[in-house]
Amino acid sequence: MKKHINKIVLYSFTVVLGLSSCTKDFEKLNTPPTSVVTIDPALVFSRVLKDGTFAESGELPNNKFGSWIQHWAGGPVVPVSRYLESAEDAIWEQHYSLIRDLTQITLELKGKEGDPSGRSKLAIAKIYEISIWQRLTDLFGDIPYSQITKNPVEVKVIAPFDTQEAIYTALIADLNTALAQLTDNDESYGTADFFYKGSIPQWRKFGNSLKLRLGMRLRHVNPALAKSTVEAAMANPALLFTANTDNAAVATFNNAQPVNTNPILRQYQTGSSDLRYLAAPLIDKLKAYNDPRLPLLAQPTVNSVKAGTPNHVGLGAALTDAQLSQVIRDNYSTASLSTWFSAAFAPIPVYAMTYAEVCFFKAEAALLGWGATNAAAEAFFKAGVAAAMQLPPYAINTVPPAYNTSVLSFTDLTDDQKLEKIMTQKWIHLFGRNYEAFAEWRRNGYPALTPGSNPGSTGGKIPRRAIYSTREAQLNNANYKEAVGRLSNGDSFLSKVWWDKK
Repeated sequence: MKKHINKIVLYSFTVVLGLSSCTKDFEKLNTPPTSVVTIDPALVFSRVLKDGTFAESGELPNNKFGSWIQHWAGGPVVPVSRYLESAEDAIWEQHYSLIRDLTQITLELKGKEGDPSGRSKLAIAKIYEISIWQRLTDLFGDIPYSQITKNPVEVKVIAPFDTQEAIYTALIADLNTALAQLTDNDESYGTADFFYKGSIPQWRKFGNSLKLRLGMRLRHVNPALAKSTVEAAMANPALLFTANTDNAAVATFNNAQPVNTNPILRQYQTGSSDLRYLAAPLIDKLKAYNDPRLPLLAQPTVNSVKAGTPNHVGLGAALTDAQLSQVIRDNYSTASLSTWFSAAFAPIPVYAMTYAEVCFFKAEAALLGWGATNAAAEAFFKAGVAAAMQLPPYAINTVPPAYNTSVLSFTDLTDDQKLEKIMTQKWIHLFGRNYEAFAEWRRNGYPALTPGSNPGSTGGKIPRRAIYSTREAQLNNANYKEAVGRLSNGDSFLSKVWWDKK
């Protein structure tokens, strides 16, 4: 009997040894030889840059935010353009997906934070991530931020909503850390970097220009933090964008290939004709200025061309059903078929940030005496307009003299009138950059826009924010309700984000 028990023990011990030996190679044995266990950070970064940049010019942002800031005038097939509520599920999911992808880079480069092979790559990814976070909180206000998972394969559904005030404070601090981490001659992303082909000095300029934008956004809600942030960004002008060659942009290669086409063109090619009207405020402003960009942006109406007197006429924004039923399409301007919306035209880059924007921010800051004197504001402003006109598809290398002396002059104007000129030119420049245009219009209230006549779900007021994803209400209800409780008008178009005081 004892001999039999010993055999059992010996057998059991042998099995344990065998299992122990197998366990050492368990992951190897259970990992298919063709599976992907690591991801090249450069490939992830390429995709995030393209998707994050293209996101702002797509059909949904154009139809919704582009119509709210009255660049576009949607017809009956675009209810959101007429102030009818809908949750921004797709926009919410898209931005959190971009952030999860960027955290994948952090995982792949873990342990290389102080090494030239990973240090600046991590800093660049963080700088771009901060720009995505800013866009997301600018659209919605309070959002899940600090407790969002750092592991992209682990989806944390239940997370509290941080206040926008706390988020902005953290973003500015994180940006300063990332900028300090950038080190020339470190390894970078090379050609996988669609913005700068791996140039670390160029990313330093992008980061400082982003700091300027973060600071100016807080102008009316936290002047002390705004001023210190702006002045830090402007302390060394050479570390900001100084020319159009610094622009952060993703190139488009062939307008005949839908994947690489500028999203604005793609909308025109595939969308309903009701999406193609340009809004009256944009057309009227360009006509009043005799702006050389007008014929490059908009077609004369069909009927005016037939009559031998070509004219540009914009459609009113947010019209009622009765008004829309009376619209004769040939009486209104659609987008130009020779530039933005021509498949035969030279590909137009999609911009994430431009030198013109930086000039406009500097002009505004100068009016406040932040980082420059008030007297410098006009020069910054005119440099911004010149840079904006030079960009494709306009390619206007010289601002017309009459435009320069009449439309752009600051002579005998109050600072508020100067600010209105700055913001109006920025509004024109940001055509197709719907998220940023919506944020900048809300921040200073210029240009003055009159709501359309359709009451929608806002009582005929232009919306001030996007509505949270329904996913949050369903899966993160307690935290969602707490965040909604901090909004003045609940989770609606009419509540304002923290920095929106105009």
